[in-house]
Amino acid sequence: MKRKCLEKAECATARSLDTIGDWWSLLIVREVFLGRRRFGEFQKSLGKARNILTARLKNLVARGVMEVVPASDGRAYKECVLTEKGRGLDIVLIALRQWGESCLYEDGSPCHASAVHEQHESARPGRELHTATFRVVPAAEG
Repeated sequence: MKRKCLEKAECATARSLDTIGDWWSLLIVREVFLGRRRFGEFQKSLGKARNILTARLKNLVARGVMEVVPASDGRAYKECVLTEKGRGLDIVLIALRQWGESCLYEDGSPCHASAVHEQHESARPGRELHTATFRVVPAAEG
């Protein structure tokens, strides 16, 4: 079944989902927040087929969420970085993670993202959160 395009929808939620609603797309964005920038790093971490990962990356670039730039170390390969629009998804990832922590884990089960949760909970009510106000802790560190 072909997915319906919602990019011209009246509803902002529908338009947002049209851009980043595919779970692999949002997981790629999460990977960039975790410090990954290269295709091979995404593929290794996500375990996704090359063709699917390529399609999702192309869509994120086409939608202005990510851009492909020369490697930061001067090598010939390219890296993927978030645009300003992509960096704005930080709060979406925090909210999804918190919802998952509170609703999808049994009490007492370990959660690899507890540092994000604790820092968010300690924020003053009404304070806007951005990547400068939290640190995502990969599972190996947490």
